[in-house]
Amino acid sequence: MKKYLVLFLLLNLLSPLLRAQDDLMKMLENESKKERKKDYATATFKTTRLINGQSIENVAAGVMDVKISHRFGMVNRGSYESFGLDQATMRMGLDYGISNRLMVGIGRSTYQKQYDAYYKFKILRQSKGGRGSSPISISATSSVMLNTLKWEDPKRQNYYTSRITYAHQLIIARKFSEGLSLQLMPSYVHYNLAQAATDPNDIFALGAGGRIKLSKRLSFNVEYYHVLPISLVEGQDYRLPGTKNSLAVGFDIETGGHVFQLHFTNSTGMTEKTFITETTGDFFKGDIHFGFNLSRVFTIKNKKFRKK
Repeated sequence: MKKYLVLFLLLNLLSPLLRAQDDLMKMLENESKKERKKDYATATFKTTRLINGQSIENVAAGVMDVKISHRFGMVNRGSYESFGLDQATMRMGLDYGISNRLMVGIGRSTYQKQYDAYYKFKILRQSKGGRGSSPISISATSSVMLNTLKWEDPKRQNYYTSRITYAHQLIIARKFSEGLSLQLMPSYVHYNLAQAATDPNDIFALGAGGRIKLSKRLSFNVEYYHVLPISLVEGQDYRLPGTKNSLAVGFDIETGGHVFQLHFTNSTGMTEKTFITETTGDFFKGDIHFGFNLSRVFTIKNKKFRKK
């Protein structure tokens, strides 16, 4: 009987300590959960296009982004052509988010009467806190472009596949602060048909771009693509003759559901094939096109439906 009495007294004495230990364990578990929760970087750029090329951003799942892009003629053509305003090329595009990581898009350009389609997949998201956090975001994008201009020599045997060009890119980005974002774009463009024997079928380039936020709704953007001196075939050039590296500078203006991009660039085309490998204007000699991109998003599937 004495043994049971001693045991009962010991349990009464130890129970506050046991409860305190349980409370401490719960506190540690809660702190651990907080530490494991990742904080993802958002709004690295304002839209899915930096200027000419892709940015790290995707449209959300169930959201459609309608894009209208214009490039006017070169400003150094003078007042006779209204400093380029008398001429214009245009691309109309539709982008759609299949999931929060995968988006697809199609477009049609007046330049080269070109059709294009692409996908962009987010491989890695910049985050902090918790396990597996990353200082950068990485996306992969591939596109196919179809030139539908009439054949230069319709009498020869022409193949439909000769009209097709492919482009592949990795986009590596980091949001350093609310005011500064940068990205790199290693790029590869493949032509099914090269025009001359010394023209390359495969062209490599490295792009770089950035965004400086000037105010809540205004940012300054810059984008540059440098064609790399890499040739896969002996005797072939590494770039197309007479071409220059693509450079673009501009501003993003956010107005409600629209993002309005105003920019200056030496590139006429608005697909990877045309601005990375076929730019002929010299930016620093005044071969500059004024242009704009207009982006308007529409929610096709609401959040409640997307969760199902």
